[in-house]
Amino acid sequence: MDDFEQMLNDSSGDIIEISTSQPDAELPEWRSDMPATIPVMPLRGVVLFPGTVAPLTVERSASQQLLEELLPTGKLLGLSTQKDGDVDEPGPDEVYEVGVLGNVLRMVKQDDNQMLVLIQVVERIRLTKFVQSKPYLKAEFEILENHFPKDNDVWKATLRNIRESAQKFIETNPNIPDEATQALNGIDSPSILTDFLATNLSLDLTQKQALLEETKVGERADRVQQILNNQLHIAELQQKLRDDVEDEFSDAQRRAYLREQLRAIQRELGEGDGSEEQSEDLRDRLEAADLPEDVMEAAERELKRLDIIPPASPEHSVIVSYLETVAELPWNKLSDDNEDLHRAGEILDRDHYGLEKVKRRLLEYLAVRKLNPDGRGPILCLLGPPGVGKTSLGRSIADALGREFARISVGGIRDEAEIRGHRRTYIGSMPGRLIQEIRRVGTRNPVIMLDEVDKIGNDFRGDPASALLEVLDPRQNHEFVDRYLDVPFDLSQVIFISTANTIYPVPGPLRDRMEVIHLPGYTEEEKLEIASRYLVKRQLKENGLKVKHCRWNKTALRKVIEDYTREAGVRNLEREIGSVCRSVAAKVALEDSTAIKITPEYVEEVLGPPKFARETKMWISRPGVVNGLAYTTVGGEVLNIEALRYAGSGHIKLTGQIGDVMKESMQAAWSLVRNRADQLGIDHEDFGKYDIHVHVPAGAVPKDGPSAGCAMYTALASLFTDKRVDKDIAMTGEINLRGAVLPIGGLKEKAIGAVQAGIKTILIPELNLKDVPEIPESAKKKLKILPMKTVDEVLEAVLKKR
Repeated sequence: MDDFEQMLNDSSGDIIEISTSQPDAELPEWRSDMPATIPVMPLRGVVLFPGTVAPLTVERSASQQLLEELLPTGKLLGLSTQKDGDVDEPGPDEVYEVGVLGNVLRMVKQDDNQMLVLIQVVERIRLTKFVQSKPYLKAEFEILENHFPKDNDVWKATLRNIRESAQKFIETNPNIPDEATQALNGIDSPSILTDFLATNLSLDLTQKQALLEETKVGERADRVQQILNNQLHIAELQQKLRDDVEDEFSDAQRRAYLREQLRAIQRELGEGDGSEEQSEDLRDRLEAADLPEDVMEAAERELKRLDIIPPASPEHSVIVSYLETVAELPWNKLSDDNEDLHRAGEILDRDHYGLEKVKRRLLEYLAVRKLNPDGRGPILCLLGPPGVGKTSLGRSIADALGREFARISVGGIRDEAEIRGHRRTYIGSMPGRLIQEIRRVGTRNPVIMLDEVDKIGNDFRGDPASALLEVLDPRQNHEFVDRYLDVPFDLSQVIFISTANTIYPVPGPLRDRMEVIHLPGYTEEEKLEIASRYLVKRQLKENGLKVKHCRWNKTALRKVIEDYTREAGVRNLEREIGSVCRSVAAKVALEDSTAIKITPEYVEEVLGPPKFARETKMWISRPGVVNGLAYTTVGGEVLNIEALRYAGSGHIKLTGQIGDVMKESMQAAWSLVRNRADQLGIDHEDFGKYDIHVHVPAGAVPKDGPSAGCAMYTALASLFTDKRVDKDIAMTGEINLRGAVLPIGGLKEKAIGAVQAGIKTILIPELNLKDVPEIPESAKKKLKILPMKTVDEVLEAVLKKR
């Protein structure tokens, strides 16, 4: 009431005061001269109860007209709640039948075309008949009298219970003002008590209307008690939750308060430069990153340090970089695997020609991961010469699985910190390459290719190959600790694929953790298919050409393969094809030509004279010269091993950039020939009368390995027996001092090299018969393959009788 009077005094509108007198206890003034009809003001979204004083804001023009016409002659009006609050001009059927009788105490007209009116609600009424609808409602009415129960102990207990429940509800609900307790204690009438509680309880409109329509005070009290019990239970639960939350956050609030005080002190000292906003941003990002518990604890420690370190300190930027790295890492983000093996097979066939054995093994690997996603599969190592598609196979695996792909070139790295990261003891420290790539791809289960593991170095800064032992061990890498992060990061979901050109430089413990998949070099026929299907199309696109501008035929491609490349892969082949395509692009751009057919002559015109001449078989058979077979990084080759003797004292000279292993094979062959001199028909005195010179042509190319032992023994035996070796036969095989022929590697490549050199028969160790199925059918049709157990069988097959 005081607030309303203050509002009246402060208002700039016209004030209309209505004289009121204290109603008589026996006969209230509104009953002394009761009108037969009263105007009815619809209420939107509110139900009023007797015994209350309600300030109302009147905006509707019909209600404003009602008040202006009522006040000069009377003060009583009906107040009834609308059934639908969205109706702007409700009719008789759109308001409830039961409402209240109001006595207007004050009214203020405001400048914004609104009226503020203070109404005392005095009685329940029923609107019996509406006599007017426009411009406002007017109706006949009757007062609804309250019916009280018998004044007995039960009724007294009910009232006492209602008061106690209401008092308890007020105490547990912080939204109810303290004055409500005083008002509750000042109410003596049971009817007014129930109406007071109904006014202040959180009920919907229909519940309040039902209480208004109830004239039996006992029934109304029971309903109010039931509602109080329900809301008191809810209020007690809410209070318990508030207490729990307050206990939980009291420490956090204390820390926040202290941090704010610290920032205020820093601002007063002139040290505040927005770092507090940066700290809060980092805190939000860390919470959004869903960090593991131990990682979050470490981050919280760094955040505390960040709050007390001045921004000008170098350590401040180190901590900020660290927290940003932690927030950006995908601690719990995993990409979904595509488990369709048919699609994986199609992708592998689409991206790679041939390599059937390799693709089959990769599909087996993917099938195992599909059946056992949580299993600890092997680390694959793709082993093969350069340019055979090792890196692109890794990309195809990632594409088939639907995972992100990251490539880390470890070749040439010498610092262990490249793998394990740098310690945060100096400015510029950073995580290792693994964590950096995982941060970049944004998932915790990418396919990571470790390229060129056979070229890892080591020096005083550590051994990176040893650091990879933990990374590539499925039983350890679930808790990989990068020195920069200094907290465990789970690498167990990462698929690691390594590549190498040769396995020998890879340390034994590292090699033991990997399953090696050999990728052999391509045959000429496979290169021809790859060039036709992939390389030509790619180079035409990269050089802005269309098929009609540059038409390749297979003879031109074959010439490029045979005369301008010498490799196991197709990298140089694509480079030479690109050179030809660029010459065509120049002519098309200069409008000298619109279409060029690529022929062998055009290839030679663009690329110049042939760059390589293949090592071929011997032109004629002669003593001391043998066709050997070698496996190099560019595929299989024929080696013409030559032995020459001249007068001397039994010394041996070896030339042709022969490695230590091949020198030892030569020594073994020389010892074996001398041991079998009688069997071969050699005079023992000849060994002391002559010096021996063994040469392996292509002296600029390093050569090593034990597989030339058989050919060297044959060359020496041929030299001293003066028997010629068949020029159409080539051989491979390691020997021992007992004359046995031991198995070798790279049989497929050696057989292909023999075919390309025009060899018709190859001698192989009998133990290598298991590798014969890997030789292409096109090569097997042109070769006669003879297995050998001993060097005696070799000499029997190759030495011609004079």
